[in-house]
Amino acid sequence: MKFIQELPVLIIVIPLIFALIIPLVGRLNRLIPWIISSTITFFCFLISISLLMTVLDTGKISYWLGGWEPPWGIEYAIDYLNAFVLVVVSFVAFIVSLYSRRSVELEINEDKRSVFYCVYMLFITGLMGIVITGDIFNIYVFLEISSLSGYALIAMGRKREALVASYNYLILGTIAATFILIGIGYIYMATGTLNIADLQERLPALFHSKMVLVALGFFTVGLSLKLALFPLHTWLPGAYAYAPSVVSCIMAATATKVGVYAMLRIIFGVFRIEFDIHFIPIANILIVISSMAIIVGAALAITQTNLKRMLAYSSVGQIGYIVLGAVLADQEAMTGSVIHILNHALMKGALFMVVGCIVYKTGIEDISGLRGMGKKMPFTMAAFTIAGLSMMGVPLTVGFVSKWYIAIGALNAEMWYLIPVIITGSLLSAVYIWRIIANIYFPDELPEHELQYTDGGAEITNHKSQYSEAPWSMLGPTMALAALCIYFGISATAPLYIAEKAAVMLLQQ
Repeated sequence: MKFIQELPVLIIVIPLIFALIIPLVGRLNRLIPWIISSTITFFCFLISISLLMTVLDTGKISYWLGGWEPPWGIEYAIDYLNAFVLVVVSFVAFIVSLYSRRSVELEINEDKRSVFYCVYMLFITGLMGIVITGDIFNIYVFLEISSLSGYALIAMGRKREALVASYNYLILGTIAATFILIGIGYIYMATGTLNIADLQERLPALFHSKMVLVALGFFTVGLSLKLALFPLHTWLPGAYAYAPSVVSCIMAATATKVGVYAMLRIIFGVFRIEFDIHFIPIANILIVISSMAIIVGAALAITQTNLKRMLAYSSVGQIGYIVLGAVLADQEAMTGSVIHILNHALMKGALFMVVGCIVYKTGIEDISGLRGMGKKMPFTMAAFTIAGLSMMGVPLTVGFVSKWYIAIGALNAEMWYLIPVIITGSLLSAVYIWRIIANIYFPDELPEHELQYTDGGAEITNHKSQYSEAPWSMLGPTMALAALCIYFGISATAPLYIAEKAAVMLLQQ
């Protein structure tokens, strides 16, 4: 029983400890870091499931570090929203860890592989810490842990451009962190507390304070930079395009989602929805920005020739959907926003895993090089197709469920003019996804022989006969995420129940 009570802190401490152990034992056997990473992330996933079940059974969990009662001590607070996000993050972290071994062997130098898994564990620790903490300063601390780890992960790419992308991300990430820290400082000066639950009680009396208004502004800009909300998304395309495939996968599937969670928790949880709407028009501003993100992100994705960059720009549009659903301040829209966090984690994780499989077998990243790939890598391309359909929001995928709820929320909020935005974003997504599907299944001509291909790093020339599927250690996790896009599109009862609870909680705070 004592062990169960300690789960909120164990999900942070265990990966943190093993992150430090991995470099020490990594030289003994090259598989040890991968085994530790996969085992620990699976253990974290089991803990997150246990925490979610406890929240569903008994309500909010409050864990006091060192026995110090909040607001004086640090609190880990788990409710419907962060229990849901914690399950998503830990599950994707586990799946990506399983997937990573072959991809890391190909795309990361041997002397850096132990370091990769060490930093990977720190990255996951930071993300889960952001989600689980009940203190806004600790959100900043864990945000920096995940960000610094993210810079290092991106820089491990073998291309010179990876260092440039990492540096750009570092500069903009530092600016974002500075804005968030200034916002925390203003909030503390106004209220004298950093505990989220305590802030929810104290802030309503201070809604007319200019200090609180300024704090909200700093938080909004800083968090928008962190989650790559248009037009503060400029770090994202380079980071996703030049990072190793496994890094692009984990960052696309989890990092920006946790950034969205932080925005939901602070802007709607701490400041409350009535403040965002009635005291300052931040909600209306975010509606305009997120609508632009949906259209511009998808339009920019259409213009790309590199598969990773295309998926990166598509993420800008998908983040717009999540933010739009949240700022409508409607229960259905907020539910759709939470479900779209799940959708984006699953389908974007699957899509970047597909890219990693293609790179492993062929070395191809350009869209033009995918012609006829449906016959050579049928399971991989099937996973791409399913995940792409979920991005488009086709019925029987989880993407349809999330976009449907956001659209219903827009109608409930009497903002019918947002429906064309939602539909247009999906149609533009269909353009760039269908372009690839047509390329891989209905090619005009197969790739020419002069293109060079690799099979796990070994260059081959007779690629028409050598093409085959990626190893099952990569293909299995990829297909699992794609299958879940359909499963939750057909049977969405469980995630919808949790998302509705989270939406009600956010809107009634």
